[in-house]
Order: sequence, then C-alpha cells, then structure tokens
Amino acid sequence: MKPKRTILCVDDNEQSLSHRKIMLETRGYRVANFSRGEDAMARFLEGGIDLVIADMAMPGLDGPQLIARIKELSPHTPAILISSKVRIYDHDSKADVFLAKGMYAPVDLLERIRILLIRKRGPKRMMQQQPQPQPQQQQRPSQMPRQIGVA
Repeated sequence: MKPKRTILCVDDNEQSLSHRKIMLETRGYRVANFSRGEDAMARFLEGGIDLVIADMAMPGLDGPQLIARIKELSPHTPAILISSKVRIYDHDSKADVFLAKGMYAPVDLLERIRILLIRKRGPKRMMQQQPQPQPQQQQRPSQMPRQIGVA
C-alpha cells in the first residue's frame, strides 16, 4: 500500500475548509487544516507536507505570502492558490496553480492535486516503474515451432 500524501489546507472560511477536508480524506489523503496562515506555516515547518492549498485572502499571513515563504524553504513543494477574486494576475504569486472559487469542479481540484504530486515525485519514480529487461537465457524466441519432437 502506498503511503498517504499529506496536504496542508489553509482557508479562513471554515465551511470551505471543512468541505475540502472531507473531499480529500475520502480520496485517501491526510489533511492538516488551518484557518490562519501563521498556524499553517508553523505546521509546514514541522515537515511531512506534500502539497499546499491556500485561500488567497486571509487576515494576517495571506495565501500568496504563505506560499512565497513555503517556496523559499522548499521550492519543490507544490502549491495551489484558491481565490474568489479572479484577478490573480494583478498579483505576483509563487503558486503552481490558481483556481477561482466556484469556477471549478471538485474533480478538477483532485486532478490538479494528482498531477502536482506526480510532478513532485519526479523521474526517479518513473524509472522504478519501467520493466526490467530479462536475462538473455530466459528470453524465448518470438515464434516457437509448433511440432517439437515429432518424427
């Protein structure tokens, strides 16, 4: 069984946070939920976080600031920024993916998470999945005679 991935979710809207946690846990992820960016950063520093999902607008340490700090410490940690404001391009963000609240289906979020985690794993995982060549003596010719030993 493959180990569960841990996702750090940060949103000051408790309802959105709860909904996201249930959705992710039912898909086999571990979820660390926080409503404040400062608390989420403290949890990130403890280690073991595979991906970050942050709301853009939060009091105190907001989503873009949180993601920027995380990327300074761990550039390969994937981050998704979610916002009710579609004008993210006015903002310089270090997030890998931007999603507008209410403009994506839950399956879209799950697919983005899956892709980002695969990308994070990198080529070493791909190398392990390639079939190993069989030793020369065990390989059989592609066409075996059908009548072996017939006189």
